Amino acid sequence: MNVRVVDYRAADAAAQFTRSLHETGFGVLVNHPLQQSLVEKIYADWLDFFDSPAKHDFAFDPQRQDGYFSTAISETAKGASHKDIKEYFHCYPWGRVPATLAEDVQRYYASTNALARELLGWVEQYTPADIAAHYSEPLSGMIADSQQTLLRVLRYPPLTGQEPAGSLRAAAHGDINLLTILPAANEPGLQVQDKQGSWVDVPCDFGMLIINIGDMLQEASRGYYPSTQHRVVNPQGEGAGKSRVSLPLFLHPRPEVVLSARHTAGSYLDERLRELGVKK
Repeated sequence: MNVRVVDYRAADAAAQFTRSLHETGFGVLVNHPLQQSLVEKIYADWLDFFDSPAKHDFAFDPQRQDGYFSTAISETAKGASHKDIKEYFHCYPWGRVPATLAEDVQRYYASTNALARELLGWVEQYTPADIAAHYSEPLSGMIADSQQTLLRVLRYPPLTGQEPAGSLRAAAHGDINLLTILPAANEPGLQVQDKQGSWVDVPCDFGMLIINIGDMLQEASRGYYPSTQHRVVNPQGEGAGKSRVSLPLFLHPRPEVVLSARHTAGSYLDERLRELGVKK
């Protein structure tokens, strides 16, 4: 599997990037406009937050799906038998965020959402006409005024050695949304499954930006853009004693957007959240 590393500033960046998305479901950007210093500050500040009891003051709301999700209630990937070894916080512009962390989160959300819109424009531009004809509206229209785009701050805690056999930091899964924008984490572990079923490490040097297709875009594009299975494996040796922090932005359409004859964005999201065990 050849997940392309593309220079955002290159003249053919859009073509190379969307080709990688079509072929593998993933693309990696370098020299992108997101501020690495802001990413690193968010990593450090949120690791402190996850180590504090204050996180429990923001327990998640099952209806709104914002706030803090503990390791006890974190997701169980579709088809998996164990919960992922992680805790996380859901940040929406309208949702709850700790006051001391809000300004950086809002800055990061705004800049990353703007880049995600640009990258979705690239995807729209390079969608073949016969595939684009099935979109219920242009991809850029699907996210107009959306309140669903989610910034998730993830912490994979140090391993204790008491984890259930076979459990992973994140079991194999596909994302639900249109595009996921992910700065490289502070520790390695992200893998993608190739067409032969083998697991391949995703390039993740600090400063890289990893983008992958979600199930909603796979649905809307009739599989032209594949939502590839990926996972976060457990570290060995010295790495097992370290936290891993990750900062994915999940680009979502408005709930009423029609993805296919089977689903609106809202019906698809509800179905997947129930499968993950975080919504009844």
